Amino acid sequence: MHEIEKILGYKFKNENHLKLALTHKSFKGAQNNERLEFLGDAVMDLIVAEYLYEKFRHTQEGDLSKLRAALVNEKSFAKFARKLKIGENLFLSLGEEHNGGRKKDSILSDAFEAIFGAIYLESGLEVCKSLSIKILEEIFPQIDKSLYKDFKTELQEITQANFALTPTYKLLSATGPDHKKEFEMAVFFDDKKIAAAKGKSKKEAEQKAAKIAIEIAITENIK
Repeated sequence: MHEIEKILGYKFKNENHLKLALTHKSFKGAQNNERLEFLGDAVMDLIVAEYLYEKFRHTQEGDLSKLRAALVNEKSFAKFARKLKIGENLFLSLGEEHNGGRKKDSILSDAFEAIFGAIYLESGLEVCKSLSIKILEEIFPQIDKSLYKDFKTELQEITQANFALTPTYKLLSATGPDHKKEFEMAVFFDDKKIAAAKGKSKKEAEQKAAKIAIEIAITENIK
């Protein structure tokens, strides 16, 4: 765990806070990091939103929201976690260990958020901000519109140009606790399901489904 502190540049006042942040729910007989992850998720969302607000003073709300979504997500936080060597220090069950838990984006992302939830409780928002922005700028040295792409719009342009069809999206399922819902959305053409994907929001899942639809050569599948 000291390796994480060294890379992060932060010494925990209470080592048990870091240990809890690294404890996955599969690790029996101990508290897990879900509550800290819940807090850290909100902390990171606020920090990144403020960072983008200040950095891009002439950017409209819609583009700011897209930038935030490109940075505040499971994939991005998993990159941050790998930078901090979080995977090597997780407390997992033997089963999760054998299932490659130390490399799973979902587990790494949750632990990253939990660590910043713990730092927030110990040292407040300003410390969290300085530490997280440093990592963010190392992982994403160029923050601009290239970070996100509107796959839904791209898919609609393709299908309308070639087939005069407009894709529709339907919710297939919503699972998990209220603070950590996972949504599965599917994209349809004339009631034919083309692709489906899961995400932390309906919009995220729709974007993923549209991306898959494009990647599997949608023009061949809807003839």
